[in-house]
Amino acid sequence: MTDLHSNDLIGHVAIVTGANHGIGAATARRLADLGASVMITFLRVNDPVDPGTPDLIRQNRAENADQVLQAISGAGGKALAVEADLSDEATIPRLFEATENAFGPVDILVNNATGWVADTFKNATSDRLGRDLRRVSAATYDQQFAVDARAGALLIAEFAKRHMEHELSWGRIIGLTSGGPLGFPEEVSYGAAKAALENFTMSAAFELADRGITANIVYPPVTDTGWVTEDVRQVVAQSSTLIHIARPEEVADMIAFLASDAARLVTGNVIHLR
Repeated sequence: MTDLHSNDLIGHVAIVTGANHGIGAATARRLADLGASVMITFLRVNDPVDPGTPDLIRQNRAENADQVLQAISGAGGKALAVEADLSDEATIPRLFEATENAFGPVDILVNNATGWVADTFKNATSDRLGRDLRRVSAATYDQQFAVDARAGALLIAEFAKRHMEHELSWGRIIGLTSGGPLGFPEEVSYGAAKAALENFTMSAAFELADRGITANIVYPPVTDTGWVTEDVRQVVAQSSTLIHIARPEEVADMIAFLASDAARLVTGNVIHLR
């Protein structure tokens, strides 16, 4: 166990979902840099061409996790990667089993993966930035709620179950969100699914507190994971509520802090980064 005032994570084991690129990849690297053994999950997605979205984000979402693993191993860290469809509930216990077999019991869970798709209640096929939109449907709902909400809840449940079986006394649950309680126009199902993940995580914060587990949600600012265009930069510059365009590494720093002993009193929060 690390010193109570230390930010290092030596001896801890993390699962980071959706970690083949962007915030998830940066988080996996940062946790490994601090000494944690990291299981990376990812699912390669072949998005259709979208004239309003840079091709880089399509390439990133279609990548495996090899580059992330190479970066971690090259820096002396320990990590493995598993391609995992989190919408399949049978995947989740297998994921924990594989992590335990490789590194030992999991005590850090980062719920980052998303089934993102932009959908709307309007009769529109593109948003204000020219990106493709779909009408809200059973398919757009299921794609996002299966990963962002249901898988997030099942991952927390499996984490808690095994935490108790192994009689651990320290744990961290960290989720990523966007949108908010007032909705997310033009990303309707995404915002609603993230709201559900927030609620599951807040419940975990209070239900699992006596097990030494903290649970928090990070709400990043606009983060350049490959999708930020000049139009997006102008929107941020003109907004009264959007302040920064962050790098994934900056968001990962906050996640790593919440995973550390320095954040032992921080639980049950939605932490907005600006």
